[in-house]
Amino acid sequence: MTGKIIKGVGGFYYVHLHNNFIYECKAKGVFRNQNIKPMIGDDVDIDIISEKDKTGNIISIHERTNSLIRPTVSNVSQAIIIFALSNPKPNFNLLDRFLIMMSLQHIETIICFNKSDLVSEEKINEIKEIYTSCGYEVLITSTKEADEEKKEIGNLISKLENKTTVLAGPSGVGKSSIVNAVCPDMDAKTGSISDKIKRGKHTTRHTELMCIGEDTYILDTPGFSSLYVEDVEPEDLKYYYNEFEPYEGKCRFNGCVHINEPDCAVKEALDKKIISSLRYENYKQLFNELKEKRKW
Repeated sequence: MTGKIIKGVGGFYYVHLHNNFIYECKAKGVFRNQNIKPMIGDDVDIDIISEKDKTGNIISIHERTNSLIRPTVSNVSQAIIIFALSNPKPNFNLLDRFLIMMSLQHIETIICFNKSDLVSEEKINEIKEIYTSCGYEVLITSTKEADEEKKEIGNLISKLENKTTVLAGPSGVGKSSIVNAVCPDMDAKTGSISDKIKRGKHTTRHTELMCIGEDTYILDTPGFSSLYVEDVEPEDLKYYYNEFEPYEGKCRFNGCVHINEPDCAVKEALDKKIISSLRYENYKQLFNELKEKRKW
């Protein structure tokens, strides 16, 4: 029988089969001998020990298309990174870090700005334009009850079909509320926002794939407030900013990193407001961070 690992707790792996039953399984010792550890999201073959108790053994792990460390999950089709438009205000530097991390793993990413009911249409369009102009797909959502907002949630649901999707973002942006809207019977806990510090309480405490349809899984991850970009050389960071690509080879100096060099085509585009100053400032901060890290 073939299924997908949706949760791992205390050495047991819970495998969701196509018949919609979930089996509690142990991994055979051969995996330990080969230094292979099953991951959430793995497609596996199992031998059933008891149909009554729904228990079995994992006997093989299919080849992974990809794997993430944070969150620890494999075979991800796409990521949807969720930020609130307000309460809390979006941290665009953190957003860019996540986009780079997903790009390193060759995982398609959709940006979802939630709580659209809290800001003006002008502000929504301004923020949306920053990222659509860089080639990213941007969804604007709210979990309020208005018909138009329900329509936007419906658009998000259509993006999930037949895929394994990681939902990620800072605390308090409404990830769990979106999960509830996508699949109400999941009964995901909704976090509250602290009036004092304007940060969300962590409501998602473990990694678990949730099946919401045939071959359709979502993973709601714990909120995070920081993210360190690794495995990128400072000189290569520019390749993770899509809006720089049209200017490649047009600067005076070969290998221009678009920081201090004169006659830089990227900085000229910045001066003409063709490139977002917000994105460029994030780029500079990350570049300097990676440069300092190299010195260690």
